[in-house]
Amino acid sequence: MLRLKDVRVPLANFFASGPLALGDKLGPILWQLPPSLRFDAQQLDEFLSLLPMDTDEARALGRRHDRRVQGRSWLRSTACRPIRHAVEVRHPSFIDAEFVSLLRRRGIALVVADTAGRWPLMEDLTADFVYVRLHGDKELYSSGYDDDALAHWARRIDAWRRGQQVADAHRVSKRAAPKHAQRDVYCYFDNDMKVHAPYDAARLAALLGLPSRLDAHGQFPQALPRTVAP
Repeated sequence: MLRLKDVRVPLANFFASGPLALGDKLGPILWQLPPSLRFDAQQLDEFLSLLPMDTDEARALGRRHDRRVQGRSWLRSTACRPIRHAVEVRHPSFIDAEFVSLLRRRGIALVVADTAGRWPLMEDLTADFVYVRLHGDKELYSSGYDDDALAHWARRIDAWRRGQQVADAHRVSKRAAPKHAQRDVYCYFDNDMKVHAPYDAARLAALLGLPSRLDAHGQFPQALPRTVAP
C-alpha cells in the first residue's frame, strides 16, 4: 500500500492501462482511501495535484508509465474531455473543514458514503457533481434499504441535482458550498451481499421519476427465452 506516497508512476500506469478507451463513457473516477489513513492536508493536496483534470492531461501522465504496462497501454489521441474525481475517506480525522476546503479548491467531490455508522458520513458539496455510495444503513454491505430510507436519499438526491442542499445535511464546513444551478448525481448501491443492490437502485430511481424495470410486484421481469433459428 503506497498510502499516497510516490504515486506518480502508479497513476501513470493506471491512466495508461485502458480507462481512456472508454471515451465519452468515462465517468467520475473514485479514489477510496483506507480506514487506517489519517488526514494529512499537505500529503493529500500533493496527491490531488497529480490527478489529471482532462483526457489530454491523463494521456500526458500515462506516457510516463513503467514496464508493467509496456506493450499493452492505451493512449490514443481523441477529443479532449474533462475528467471528474471523487474521494471516499474512512478515517475520522477527515472530519475537518480544511479537508472540505481542499476538495473545493481542486473541484473534487467528497463521496457521501452511508456505511451503517462504521465510517464518516459527510454531505458537504465540494464540486459540480455529487457521488453517493450506499453500502447499507444497518449492516455494512448486507442490509437493504426500506421505504423510509429510500425516501430519505431520494429527497437528498433531488435537492442536490437542483443545485441545492438539504437543511439537515451532515456538514463539516460552515462555509456555503459553491453555487451551481444543477449538479449531476451519481448514486451506487454497494449492499450486494444479499442481492439488495439492484432492487434498491430500481426503487430509488422510481422515487426520482427515473425509468425502472421493476414490475408491479417489485420484481425484475424474467428474461425472454432465446429462440434458435431453424
